[in-house]
Amino acid sequence: IGDGHPLKQFIPLLYNTNMDQWSVQCNMVEAEEIGLLKMDFLGLNNLDVISECLRRIKANYGRTIDLDHLAFESEVFREIFSKGNTSCVFQFESGGMKRMLKEFKPDSIEDLIALVALYRPGPMDFIPDVIAVKQGRSKPHYIVPQLKKILDPTYGQPVYQEQLMDIFHQCAGFSLGEADIIRRYMSKKKVKKFLAYKPQFISGIIAAGAKMEEAEAFWESLTGFAKYAFNKSHAAAYAVVAYQTAWLKYYYPVEFMASLMTSVMDNSTKVSEYTLTCRKMNIEILPPDINEGEGGFSVAGNAIRYGLSAIKGVGRPVIETIIAEREANGAFSNLEDFCSRLNGRELNKRTIENFIKAGAMDELEGTRKQKIMIYSAILDQINDEKKHSHNNVKVDIFLRQSGYLTS
Repeated sequence: IGDGHPLKQFIPLLYNTNMDQWSVQCNMVEAEEIGLLKMDFLGLNNLDVISECLRRIKANYGRTIDLDHLAFESEVFREIFSKGNTSCVFQFESGGMKRMLKEFKPDSIEDLIALVALYRPGPMDFIPDVIAVKQGRSKPHYIVPQLKKILDPTYGQPVYQEQLMDIFHQCAGFSLGEADIIRRYMSKKKVKKFLAYKPQFISGIIAAGAKMEEAEAFWESLTGFAKYAFNKSHAAAYAVVAYQTAWLKYYYPVEFMASLMTSVMDNSTKVSEYTLTCRKMNIEILPPDINEGEGGFSVAGNAIRYGLSAIKGVGRPVIETIIAEREANGAFSNLEDFCSRLNGRELNKRTIENFIKAGAMDELEGTRKQKIMIYSAILDQINDEKKHSHNNVKVDIFLRQSGYLTS
């Protein structure tokens, strides 16, 4: 991002034909050094899941949920986070996160923000100490009084980049500008540049009341932590999305899981994983059904109907055709009715076989074995009848044009 003038006035550009976009001909550091602003925009699948879940809630219950004004409820923290029931909850799905949650037992959004920032290389080393303070098993030790106000909200340990800046500014006498420069050096892993500030930091924090050994040890812990530290705003945004997914999972589990499973339909491994999660949540997964199913996973009372598009080898056009035909002319009465009404419209033998084997035609008369044995013959018969009918029409037209038929 420049200052309003075309970027080509500042830096050479290259048109990337594969990506269909313009690129600068240097790395991000060099671009920033000449005065350009580099920003990363992160796309989250979870935001689509949340939007789809809200749409389903509105359709099923007539309720409009305003996520921007959700209360941070103790029930959600207790039943979802503190118990580690965070499968499918943004940022907290891993086994390590679940163990940390059960030991830490978060009870506020501030706790979630801290845990998002803590569960990274570097800050991770402080997790046992933070848990011990949170559970009252120990008390934090501050080498200078100024640290208490800075670190009390995170149970005595530095977690955010903003805290790093406050420590350098309030405890070691650096200006805010210097503190921000050091933060950048650390976050960009420019080790030599920030290590040059060690003598100034040590002397500054000793002047504030720390002992030499404590100052040295504190510096070492800070340098290890700072390489991977989040800024708090980043952690807060993640924590809020995590809470929103947890809230939806707690209050609207069926709509939430149906939305989540729809978002990963092309990933059979994820579909299987979330199916197992549904069983653990006592949510029944109904088989696909050509008369009731939708393209995605849908809500059927307190159960989830398997999505037709999640069946292997079945394309979206045929699903759209089935749903349109069903809505226009009613449910399919049997296999022959299905083949007759859809033949010639995105349908082939392989698709029908996949539907049968997936159980999408179980509600039609006959067993799967019977349907597998006769579906090919049914399709051939329908095609023959259509061909015969088409030939009769061609003969009829010829006779009319030749004068042999007048009416």
